[in-house]
Amino acid sequence: MKKSIAVLGLGKFGRSLARSLSSLGADVLAVDQNETIVKEIADFCSEAVCADLTNEESLNALGLKDMDIVVVAVGRNLEASIFAVSAAKEQGVPLVMAKSISVRMSTILRRIGADKVFLPEEYAGNRTAVTLMSESVLDYFQVDDSLCMIEMKPYSEWVGRTLAELDVYRNYHANVLAEKDANGKWSMADPERTLQEGSELLVLLEQKDLGKFR
Repeated sequence: MKKSIAVLGLGKFGRSLARSLSSLGADVLAVDQNETIVKEIADFCSEAVCADLTNEESLNALGLKDMDIVVVAVGRNLEASIFAVSAAKEQGVPLVMAKSISVRMSTILRRIGADKVFLPEEYAGNRTAVTLMSESVLDYFQVDDSLCMIEMKPYSEWVGRTLAELDVYRNYHANVLAEKDANGKWSMADPERTLQEGSELLVLLEQKDLGKFR
């Protein structure tokens, strides 16, 4: 079933999100008070609307009640974020997500009802830090506040051994979910398959255990 998603605020993040969601098949309502930006993205979304997100009447006229998800991507305008999140919750939107730029802003948005708050810049910083601190970690994905996934090259001492022999969970408190061979093909991790040089692993672990992979 196709999802209906409203993206409120079309800065760089909002525009990128709206375009990506549309390319993935979602019905996207893109909203911003900048008419030029709205016109630029109109061809990429189901509907693009110019509206003042700090105006209650404008927010009510958007028909957010018909959306499966509302993403408030204003970020730097706390007033607009508060108005937009409140309006979406009052109209009964099942999932309201909001972009934040600080811990304080995140706290406020959660208190007024945002179901999920994200800090894109902070996430990007964490992701870069993890990859810089390890020669083996290629990429980092945060699942939630406690869990994450990393894409990594097997350590040299792992090559030629099986996951069963390495007992990664006991020794590293992590689970290897999948393996990519030297040809770039991913497959489910097989505990009895010997790890090869040039392969990559997708590993699920707790944030607190990231240091074990540096």
